[in-house]
Amino acid sequence: MNSKNDRGWLRAAIGFTAVISLAACGGGSASTPVAEEALSAAAVAGKALFSDVTLSASGRQSCATCHVAARAFTADPATDHGLPVPLGGVDMEQTGFRNAPSLAYASFTPPFSIASGPTGGFFRDGRASSLAAQAQQPFLTSFEMANHDAAEVVGRLRKSTASLQKFILAFGDAAQGDAETALQDIGLAIAAYETEDPDFHPFSSKFDYWQQGVAQLSAQEQQGLALFNDPTKGNCTACHPSQRQGYSSHALFTDFTFDNIGVPRNWAIPANGRESTSAVDGVPSAADAAPLSAPLPAAVPAGTEYAYYDLGLCGPFAPAAFDVNARPVFAATTSLCGLFKVPTLRNIAITAPYFHNGVFSTLRQVIEWYVTRDINNNTANNPNPVAAGPGGNPYQAVGTFYIAANGTPDLYEYNDLPAAYDANVNIGEVPYTPPTFGGGQAPTLASDEIDDVVTFLCTLTDGYDPANPTAYNLPAQCRDAAAGAAADTRGFTP
Repeated sequence: MNSKNDRGWLRAAIGFTAVISLAACGGGSASTPVAEEALSAAAVAGKALFSDVTLSASGRQSCATCHVAARAFTADPATDHGLPVPLGGVDMEQTGFRNAPSLAYASFTPPFSIASGPTGGFFRDGRASSLAAQAQQPFLTSFEMANHDAAEVVGRLRKSTASLQKFILAFGDAAQGDAETALQDIGLAIAAYETEDPDFHPFSSKFDYWQQGVAQLSAQEQQGLALFNDPTKGNCTACHPSQRQGYSSHALFTDFTFDNIGVPRNWAIPANGRESTSAVDGVPSAADAAPLSAPLPAAVPAGTEYAYYDLGLCGPFAPAAFDVNARPVFAATTSLCGLFKVPTLRNIAITAPYFHNGVFSTLRQVIEWYVTRDINNNTANNPNPVAAGPGGNPYQAVGTFYIAANGTPDLYEYNDLPAAYDANVNIGEVPYTPPTFGGGQAPTLASDEIDDVVTFLCTLTDGYDPANPTAYNLPAQCRDAAAGAAADTRGFTP
């Protein structure tokens, strides 16, 4: 592949390779390393580029920094000083704005479409048209790899001998000649790697082997699955289908749609507090005191409670100018404000924190919030607020998950959204339903049932070996859920 004319062929080949290689991933070993010989030249180059920190302005960041293989290709808060958003920039002290999404199973994502409600696209707001377009953008983002332009990226690549050799093998000696084209090729290479290498989509969870009939779910795991699917209980399958949907021969546990569920504001994200000091060392710096790298969304109404909101499809991030197939800009389409793409639940037990803003650190917290969302004492926009204490939210001592920066109840529920857009919040599906009387309806899941659902979600973790099931390496929250359910009496106990 030595000419620009070959690049259209490569784009098609990436999609074709996805069909062939992923169809063969239904079984096999729980962890089978893939030799580079099994990958295309583009994917081999992509593998090198994915982990090459020298391509960043700091010399310390690569794709793999924020998408760690051992964590299903999502970020590790331990390397980001405990923040729910990654660090980056020229000094690795600039904070991002969103919790890094997992890249596992991302290659199944369909193109963005608005035809029957927003669906598909890449990033949490669907703004990139393809894996390749998504892969290019962090190289040029000021709070990520922080290169000024494509020429700077290519200049760094020329100094990275190992990556450059593999890049030339895939795209030819002349591939560096035009910087913009070379950056496109970098994106194509990384996309090929994410598509071809089964590490990104092994389908090796206990759930997968159970579906194949070579593993057994425990009674608690089966009960959790039943609750997950029950439209009157968890109803999780409404957005995270446990059956295959046509995107794959396996269930992907996402329908790739967008939803606004009124997630609480996360005060650990510096942008939410407009901090003017470094999140790393607490020392003010010119970069930290400067305006946000991301512009404020045009759709934020005047007089809102807080200065900054992440409104998903409405902004603050717009599609890249070079992404000619990207979705439209929705900054003025206020009915879409606050909608984010539904993520896969595969490997969810190891990809904490959760939601686009990383507001919850455990699956149990997530489900507790889901089933008590409108049982709160946020008086400004809850028509039937309930005071803290008996009869109030059983999981929050202050009576609500929606808290202000000081830890007291916020004035508003859905406080990560301007109140003017409250009508965009999904109130029509179980388990998040509107307050129909004081405190809303009773939680659809009891405490022991929450444990059951968490225990089922843990079966979606890749790496299960049916020949050695005791070696399944599950995180502590999975073991805690199993122990909690065993200790519970079968009733609602917070």
